[in-house]
Amino acid sequence: MRGPGGWWRRKSTPQKVETYTRWSFYFFAVMEFFSVGFTSVAPLGARLGGAVMLVVAVHATIAFVTVSRAVDWTRGRRPQPIGLMWTLAAVTAAVSVAALAIAERGPAGESVDTAAGGVFGVILVFGPGIIALGVRDRRRAFGIAAGFAAGTWVVTIALGAPALTALFTALIVLIGGTFIAFVAVFSVWLLNAVYELDEARETRARLAVAEERLRFGRDLHDVMGRNLAVIALKSELAVQLAQRGRPEAAAQMVEVQRLAHESQREVREVVRGYREADLASELAGAQGVLTAAGIDCTVSGRAPAGLPAGVQSALGWVVREAATNVLRHGDARWCAVRLGVLEGRVVLSVENDGVEAGDGEGASGSSGSGLAGLRERLAQIDGTLEAGPAGKGLFRLTAEIPLPSESAPSEPIAAVPAVSEVMP
Repeated sequence: MRGPGGWWRRKSTPQKVETYTRWSFYFFAVMEFFSVGFTSVAPLGARLGGAVMLVVAVHATIAFVTVSRAVDWTRGRRPQPIGLMWTLAAVTAAVSVAALAIAERGPAGESVDTAAGGVFGVILVFGPGIIALGVRDRRRAFGIAAGFAAGTWVVTIALGAPALTALFTALIVLIGGTFIAFVAVFSVWLLNAVYELDEARETRARLAVAEERLRFGRDLHDVMGRNLAVIALKSELAVQLAQRGRPEAAAQMVEVQRLAHESQREVREVVRGYREADLASELAGAQGVLTAAGIDCTVSGRAPAGLPAGVQSALGWVVREAATNVLRHGDARWCAVRLGVLEGRVVLSVENDGVEAGDGEGASGSSGSGLAGLRERLAQIDGTLEAGPAGKGLFRLTAEIPLPSESAPSEPIAAVPAVSEVMP
């Protein structure tokens, strides 16, 4: 059963930042309505207050939709919401002028002036800031706040307010609008930066895989290149000798056959080197790949001396599969690999914080053919494999293989060699 926070934990880090950014600005629109729209009814009366509340609700709704479209435009999912931005600007200006008119020419009373001033201030601070979400140029974003401040000064003077009061009011609008615009600009920059960093991490992981493929290709080329060239030359020579009826053609074909068998053997050795996982190399490789993908990976422990090759290969496969699953699934920030001996059994544990709460699968997903294949491999040498949640937000994969009595060490295992010791 999925937990109440599972939808949040299943999101990647960029998606979490985007959701946080959206709802931060959605909250501005909601707070606008409840802070000044809803509270205007009592001081302004049922009719005038109800009208003000309705107008503020319309402004908040337009602001809410503008935030959604502007964030989508920032991520390249929608066109720039120019029409919505102009609509929000027009409604912001109209509501602000109406609030000033109520304060200057409306019913007398300190509560009326306070309510109208609150509507005026909140609308003119939140409006330009939300519009700034849909502007790419920072100078234009701040220019929007400055434009509303200048308009405030002109309208305040036109309604008969003293020049000093008009200037003070415009300054408040400028400071508040500029601050919200700065928050919008910074939020958009941070959101784009997080997505770019996530894409860079994925690119590094793909480059690590591509580098391994290139290394495999180079090894095959080194093995097969020369032999294939010699086979081609000797085959051509054998054809020419056979056409002339020379008995040496058979000898050349025997040599071609020998080279072909030799090439097959060498290719098998190359492939076997990749199929038979070396434990030390796999530990170093997993640490390197995960670190390149932006995951903090630590490796502790080393295999005991005299560990059979079959056991090392099986544990190497466990490390390889676990590291692959950490990269493919979940949103892990760290991974810890521990190797030790406990009661005559070598124990390999891979733990990470990429588990998705409530679904029983994490960065090392407990279902799938990968872990099923590992269990079959370990079962051949009487080993076991356990995988599943290991606490809040954690996932642990543990492999245990019994050791021959002569291989069991009498003291704790030392630290694993440095990566440079096992990687070329």
